Amino acid sequence: MILSLTPNSTLDLNISVPRLVTNTTIRASRTYHSMGGKPTDAAWILGRMGVGSLALGFAAGAIGEKVTSMLEALGVTTDFIEVDGETRVNAIIMDESTGEHTTITTASMSVRAAHLAALRERYIEALPSASVVITGGSLPPGMTPDFYTDAIELARAQDLPVVFDAAEPNLSAGLAARPTVIKPNEHELSGLVGRKLTSEADLYEAGREILARYGSQAVITMGKDGALALLTERSYRIPPIAVEVSSPAGAGDAVLAGLAHALHHGSPLEEGLRLGIAAATAVCLHPGTAAYDVKDMERFLPQVELVAYP
Repeated sequence: MILSLTPNSTLDLNISVPRLVTNTTIRASRTYHSMGGKPTDAAWILGRMGVGSLALGFAAGAIGEKVTSMLEALGVTTDFIEVDGETRVNAIIMDESTGEHTTITTASMSVRAAHLAALRERYIEALPSASVVITGGSLPPGMTPDFYTDAIELARAQDLPVVFDAAEPNLSAGLAARPTVIKPNEHELSGLVGRKLTSEADLYEAGREILARYGSQAVITMGKDGALALLTERSYRIPPIAVEVSSPAGAGDAVLAGLAHALHHGSPLEEGLRLGIAAATAVCLHPGTAAYDVKDMERFLPQVELVAYP
């Protein structure tokens, strides 16, 4: 069983506008509600492939109920702890004139010590049935980065593979527990090392340092420039597949899903990379976060190249 652990569940409101201009009223060209939050995004993407999973984490209010129903509609089993406040909504604004997107995120859930204890108990109960854990993302008020240290340590103590994706300070906290694979983008990796990584060679060296220090393999997504994968025995550059991008939101989470899929089935991570990149490319064709057509993913799968690097 694939297990996703999402402390900060999210609903994404994707808004496309002809041009983003301040101090005026703009009529949206189109709007979509879609999934948000890295692990729940991955679970949602896997569900569309027909792969079920168990989603744990926190949810609150009517928005939390909507997130739960969206996951369950795709065959994901949910077991969220109900907390105070409201599950957050991310507003993702796509500027059609430039192709740029802006994300405005909220922090509206409130987690208390009793909630944390309840989630930890449910997580420990679920681990013996799990094949792989996907976790990461931001944390709501009331939580600290050591949540990820503890969660990953608990999984690794049972020899479970963990796929982890977060920004600082959560990334370094999770890395301390030595997850199996991390999937930072270039900005998140720059935040981890404390300097802007401006070249492919810089990103590769940072990934090598992580592998040497923590034993964690790294898949570094680089947007329109593709990805780098630093595995235990080999490294790859993965060129992008040329498509007309509608929205890149959730593409990185498709890579998370691909990696978890491979680990769940005991397949080489290379297969997970191919599946994840194909799914990420399919996601880019659709305006909603992590939305995609499985037929597009299948079409892109044979086009994914893993080029030995350096």
